[in-house]
Order: sequence, then C-alpha cells, then structure tokens
Amino acid sequence: MREGRTSLTEETRRAQLVEVTIDLVAEHGYAGTSLQRIADAAGITKPAVLYYFASKSAVVAAAQQAVLSALVERVSAAVDAADPAGAPAAYVREMVAHFREHPRHARMMVEALVHTGTPAEDSSARWGPLAALLQAATGQPGDHRALALVVGGGIDAIVAEQMRDPGFDSAAAAEVLVGLLPAAGGPPVSGARG
Repeated sequence: MREGRTSLTEETRRAQLVEVTIDLVAEHGYAGTSLQRIADAAGITKPAVLYYFASKSAVVAAAQQAVLSALVERVSAAVDAADPAGAPAAYVREMVAHFREHPRHARMMVEALVHTGTPAEDSSARWGPLAALLQAATGQPGDHRALALVVGGGIDAIVAEQMRDPGFDSAAAAEVLVGLLPAAGGPPVSGARG
C-alpha cells in the first residue's frame, strides 16, 4: 500500500478485505484461503488486494488483529464495569460469550494461531491480564499464573466444544468455570511458581 495518509475509501476497502478474510478463513481454513479467493469475495482483482496488503500473511494478520481487538474491547468493557472481586468472572463470561456470538471469530483465531504461530515469549500476554485480575480479586500476593493458565485452558475448551457442537450450552459451562474461581468461592490460590 502507498505510504502516507489513507482516504476514507481506502480505509473502507481495507476493512472490507479484513471482513472477507475473516469469513473465508472461518469457512475454508487458512490453507483454503488464497489471495485470489479474497479478491473474488471482495469483487476486486488480486493486484487490488495486493495494493492494500503485501501478502496473504499480511491480510490474515490484519484479520486476526481485528478479531483480537473486538474481543479485547468487549472483555475490557465488562471487566472495567465489574468490581475487583467480580472482574475474573466477567472476563470468563465475556470471553465465552464473544466467541459464542461470533463463531467465525473463534475459527479465525484458531486458524491464524495454528498457521502463523505465537512466539513463546509472548505467552504472558495471554495469561498475564487474567493473573492480575485474579490477584486483585483475591487480595492474595503471589504468582497467579497457574490459576490463570487453568482458567484460560477452561475457556479454550469451552470455546472448542462450542465450535464442535453448536448446541453445546457454553454459557452454562462458563458459569461452571466461574464457580471454580477463588473470588466465587472456589479453592484459594496457592503460591505456585513456575
């Protein structure tokens, strides 16, 4: 894409390409989504897609970022609206609800993570915010990483089951997970180190 300011038309076209890519990756997987398929779905030529994004990887990365931004915005709003004791529960409920309401986002994230990978050194970006919420909710000092990883794994399992079985009651499953949180009367956090 050209350097400098983008016009409203260019921003609109980029947003369209991102949405098309989310849909295609959700439906056909990463491998089944080509630049030509993105171009065809958007009603433009492949060189026009390359005007906005340098490669398939670039447009998929932009689509992944759009999904992640929508998720973070929703979860952050719920957490910010909750008191500290209720913030971990809000986090769990909103993570599960977002992917239940936007199944193509779940599929997009899975495909993008499998095919683009996430560096291991960035793993704390995933569990760190939840660990901080758990520490604030419990008022207990120490390393809350283990519980954050367990809760994150629970969320992942609920979302995966919802993807496999659309009839699965992921809202009820989220409530089971919330019931296991220390702030909800679940077991206290131990001082696990790792």
